[in-house]
Amino acid sequence: MNFSFSDKIDGLKPSVIREILKFTSEPGMISLAAGNPAPEAFPAREVQEITADILSKEPVSALQYSVSEGYPRLRETLKQWLSRRYAVGQPYDDLIVVSGAQQGIELSAKVLLNEGDTLLCENPSFIGSLNAFRSYNVRLEGVPMEEDGLNLEALERIAGENPRTKLLYLIPNFQNPSGTTMSLEKRRAALEIAKKHNFIILEDNPYGDLRFEGEHIPAIKSMDTEGRVIYCGSFSKILAPGLRVGYVCAHKELISKITVAKQCSDVHTAILSQMICQRFLDQYDIDGHIAEIQQIYKKKCGLMIGEIEKKFHPSVKITHPQGGLFILATLPQGVDMLAFCQEAVRRHVAVVPGNAFLADESQPCSSFRLNFSTPTDQQIVEGISILGSLTYEMIP
Repeated sequence: MNFSFSDKIDGLKPSVIREILKFTSEPGMISLAAGNPAPEAFPAREVQEITADILSKEPVSALQYSVSEGYPRLRETLKQWLSRRYAVGQPYDDLIVVSGAQQGIELSAKVLLNEGDTLLCENPSFIGSLNAFRSYNVRLEGVPMEEDGLNLEALERIAGENPRTKLLYLIPNFQNPSGTTMSLEKRRAALEIAKKHNFIILEDNPYGDLRFEGEHIPAIKSMDTEGRVIYCGSFSKILAPGLRVGYVCAHKELISKITVAKQCSDVHTAILSQMICQRFLDQYDIDGHIAEIQQIYKKKCGLMIGEIEKKFHPSVKITHPQGGLFILATLPQGVDMLAFCQEAVRRHVAVVPGNAFLADESQPCSSFRLNFSTPTDQQIVEGISILGSLTYEMIP
């Protein structure tokens, strides 16, 4: 039978990252391609204790249907958490619990974008979000990145050239894939440009709690005085991604529409997972747990950068993140990045080609993404050594 697919899905391609991850099951493969938290960062014992207590004392509540907006106790705890930690939340705001921040991003696009509308994003940006946006047949416009975030002149120009701009998607902290952080000045300026051109900012902050160097920079949402910013967060990087619990904080009118969209999608986020998150925030030292994670990633990032500086050809440029999970490496002009990544896989090291993160994947790209959170220290040393030898072979 010949199948005819919808326009929204027909042009979508499989996630490059997910395709690359298929190779990681091969014997001896070193994966520097994933974006998974470090296994040693999971609070497995605490989650086991919490789960056992919930199923012993509240089994029906944990296993029954519940409200679409989210487990009420978790919602209230999250509102307090966001206010304390990020100064996020105005009287006109509300919060919904979603099945991972990815769902929050997808539902935000669903309630705001029509076919033919323009969405602006960092270039490069997170492939999962880009594909979600593409599924709504929107016009994706990538804004070039600098060391401290978006090129503001380009943002102003592109917004002016696209009067149907509805959203600007940003990952201000330790951006995926670049690892860079948007400066306070650029956060303020981006919000002013959004006001001038009347579009909404979708602020994705899955890595904000993973800062291991430098000073905290306020969230864009904390500067929002008119409901122009949608803020997405997640438990995936501070507890466990398998729980699939994220949240969206935005103006009440937006949250009410996102709630309806979620009802059409999955009714509600798994209640047991929500109860686990709520108990962890309430009963355990979440700040101490996050501090331990930060030290794990500081050590891993330092190890990878140190090995790169020793093993890579000196013409390869890398970012130096102050947190998060990723480093972006850029080969000199004229070196075939895709051929480099393919040969790396043949040598049993997986990395992600940088063009996978571009708004237009056909654009020239010399970068590839490295992840330091998932591999062991030994794998980091071995993998970077193999990649280093390859840089000397391919760079004249």
